[in-house]
Amino acid sequence: MKLRLLAVGTRMPGWVEEGVATYRKRLPRDFALEIEEIAPARRGKNTSADKARKQEARRIDERLKGGEHLIALEVNGKPWTTAELACQAQGWRMQGRDIALLVGGPDGLDPALSARAESAWSISPLTLPHPLVRVMLAEQLYRAWTLMVGHPYHR
Repeated sequence: MKLRLLAVGTRMPGWVEEGVATYRKRLPRDFALEIEEIAPARRGKNTSADKARKQEARRIDERLKGGEHLIALEVNGKPWTTAELACQAQGWRMQGRDIALLVGGPDGLDPALSARAESAWSISPLTLPHPLVRVMLAEQLYRAWTLMVGHPYHR
């Protein structure tokens, strides 16, 4: 099973790259996290949030592979505890499908793309900067994996 984070936003600061790399290195090959950056839509005075979301959704859609389990990361999604995330991840493994985690741009995900997702996950009710979301997501996926395999990291 592969986990792919398709995230709108490019050119992350060094601390983000370093933080994400720390957890990606720790994950085993059968629970690997890949990150694909999606160029954000240009926003100007005459660009509506809806138009920008649609453009970003097309860019995300171009990267999706058939058969992936789509999970939208959204503030209004379902919050999972780490134990619940580990149970979710175990279920994903049992399905035998790859996972695509979707993070929208500054205006969120396009509603049509969100509707295609099989679930919506909120990693926090707070509004978080996109770079921080990447680090938190990588760490939480690693933590969930350690729970699944009985590794002491989660203590």
